Parts: sequence; structure tokens; C-alpha cells
Amino acid sequence: MTTLKESKLSNRGSYASTAGAKDFEVWDIITNLWDPDTNPDGYVSLGLAENNLMHDRLLEFLDAKRLVDDTAHGLTYGDGPFGSKRVKAVIASFLSTHLRSAIELKPEHVFITNGVSSAIEHCAWTLANPGEGILLGRPYYRAFLPDIGTRTGVQIVPVSFGQVDPCHLDCVQKYEEALLRSNEQGVPVRALMLCHPHNPLGRCYPRDTLIGLMKLCQKYQIHLISDEIYALSTWKNTVDDLAHGYTGFESILSINCKDTIDPSLVHVLWGVSKDFGANGIRLGAIVSQSNPAFLAALRTCSIYSSPSSLTENAVVHILSDTSFVESYIATNQARLSAAHTQTVGALRKHGIEHMPGANAAFFLWINLGKFVREKTSLREKGMQEYSGSESTRLIQDRLLAKKVYLVPGDAVGAEEPGWFRMVFTQREELVAECVRRIVEALEPK
Repeated sequence: MTTLKESKLSNRGSYASTAGAKDFEVWDIITNLWDPDTNPDGYVSLGLAENNLMHDRLLEFLDAKRLVDDTAHGLTYGDGPFGSKRVKAVIASFLSTHLRSAIELKPEHVFITNGVSSAIEHCAWTLANPGEGILLGRPYYRAFLPDIGTRTGVQIVPVSFGQVDPCHLDCVQKYEEALLRSNEQGVPVRALMLCHPHNPLGRCYPRDTLIGLMKLCQKYQIHLISDEIYALSTWKNTVDDLAHGYTGFESILSINCKDTIDPSLVHVLWGVSKDFGANGIRLGAIVSQSNPAFLAALRTCSIYSSPSSLTENAVVHILSDTSFVESYIATNQARLSAAHTQTVGALRKHGIEHMPGANAAFFLWINLGKFVREKTSLREKGMQEYSGSESTRLIQDRLLAKKVYLVPGDAVGAEEPGWFRMVFTQREELVAECVRRIVEALEPK
């Protein structure tokens, strides 16, 4: 058997084949997924950010469309690897309308990639040098780490909030403290990455927080990158009683930033994966309205992230059909709300706590550490370690033993142990089976 030393990989390759590969255990899990009829012993996964609630509608729509061009244009390199004129025009119009852009988007503001992951990496590669940093608030989207840093050499600068709400205006001070500390430690900060709506907390940033972050980026002349891939996946929360109400989604693009920040520092990302429940249709967009040099630089790496003509045709069909889009978004938001209500009800039945206040994206932030600690018989059996810093790993081991996959908090920068990200946008029987196995894994007999 060939050892790592004998494999003659680069340092990057060696890391990717060992430590880096551990970040992607989910790809092994999804090859053995549970099915009540064909694979009852498979893994129940509510860890992957997929929305299966609308697959029926999207498949019905696409089944009636011709995805191959009548001409041979789609069999060529088309208009280049950074998006056809047609798809850029359609996305510019769609996002101008649905993100309520303060300044109308034009096709030349849009750069097309084969998904938002590629868009994130391209931004990191173009805006920061190896060894420089990008601010990222905790907890964060897990794949930001490899997307930003694996191939670019750019470092993540995590931002801790303590008792400060990570979406409140007060969070701006925490970002500034992290920036100054990183600069002092020799890792110059070049950008701030925002996930808006938030993954994994499922919340939207208020307008005053967005403006506060804009002002911070202007003060230190760093780029503000807003990943808005869940922009249209907002919904009514029917189960949490919040005295102050819920914050609706407002895109960075909807804020006229000319008096707040140099617009050349502002970039927005969007893709069809989440809002249209189509992770397999690999198309994302980088929107930058005032930085042509940035967009020109992106062209040099576009050959590595070009979507296929079939993908572009599918997206053009979807986004250009206004009546379908309006109906789809409304139905999706209603189904998201119903699925959230159903999942919270199943968790509450067993005393599993979730963080209240979500009204966007696909996630519940659940406290399995507290659930375990409240089982006195576990403490009586010498299981006090479940209240410490290792509790997340210990709980994860128990879940995996029952073939349950959730994203553990320590993988997404959680500041407290015991928290997990649970996706609720799956069919009801799958969610029910997952909750059953969670309880079986963690509740003493």
C-alpha cells in the first residue's frame, strides 16, 4: 500500500488527502442514504443544505422545456466561459427585481460561475493575497473555509461575538476588533464575508447592521462580499413568539451606498441552488456594479468554473418565466414555513431545544448538548463530559453510530458546545425518522 510520503503529492495535495478530506465526510454518507423500502439501514441525513420541498414543481416545469438549442451555438464555447449574453441579461433583470436593486443591474455587472462555491473562491483569489485574511462571523457556513482558503492560501479571520447578537448593529464592533487584532498579528484583512440570510442561524441582517458593516468596510478600505444565496427563501415563522418581531430580508444591493461606502468595494453572490431547490443545476453569479477591474480579473480563472450551455438554458427558462417564478417563490415560502412548523413540533415533543427567531433558509440551530445534560441518568453514569468542550464530538459520535448526520457546531465555528445545524427542508417521513434516531442515540433507556 502506498504511504502518504510515497505518494509524492504537493503540500496542498497531502493536506487535501488527509486533514482536508475530513471536512467532506458527508460525501461518503450520501452514497448510503436511508430509504424506508430499499435501504432501511442507511444514513438519515439532515446535514446537507438541500431543499427538496419543491422538486415536483421544478421537474414538472423543466420537463416541458427544450434545454438543447435549436442551433449548434450551445455545442460551442458560446459567448465565453463567464456566462452567455442571454443568461447574464436574464439574471441581471431577475435580481434587479427580486433583490430590489437601488441601481438597476446591467448584464455587464454579472459574472457567471458553475455555482456559488466557485464564486466565493474566485472572490478570495481576486481580492486577497496568500496569507491575507477575510473576516467571517461565527457560527458560519462550513464550506466557506475550503471555498475561501484551500486553493487560494487566504486565511479565515473568525469573529467571535460572546453575548452580542451576531446580527445586531452591536456586532460591527466585534468585526472591527477582530480586524484590528488580525492586522496586528500580521494577517492583513482584505474583505468581510457575509452570509445573508445567515447560515446556520436562519436570520436576516437588519438594514442598520448592513449599513454599519458598510461603514466599517469603508473605514478600513476592505471589500464587503454578501452571499445572498438564500435571498428568496424567507418564510413565516409560526412557532416562535418574539416580542420584537422578525427582520425581513433586504439585499445589500437595495441600499444606495454612494454616501456610505465606495461602491467598488461591494459585491453580491447569488445562485439557483437554494432558492430554486436545484443544487444540481450548477449556476451562480457574482454581481459587482462599480468595479470593472475586479470583473476583468475574474475572467482569468473563468475557464475553471464555466457552466454548461444546458445549465444556462435551464436557468434562462426558469428565470424568464415571470408567472412561474412568482408562483414558485410563493409556494416555496409556504412550504418552508409548514416544514419548519412540523419539524419544531417534532423536536419539542422530545424536549429538544432550538434557537428561536429563524425566518429564512433551511436550518434549525438545535441544542443537543442541553438535551443530553438534562438526562440525569447520564450524569449518574459518569457522563459529565457531555457538558464540556468535547460534548459536541461525543454527541456526534453517538449520532453517527445510529447513522444520523447533522452538522456539528464545532465544524461551523459555534462559540458554545453542543449545538448542531439541522436541515428541515426534506420530506416529512425523513425528518420524523431523523428525530426518532436522535432521541434513540442520546436518550437513556
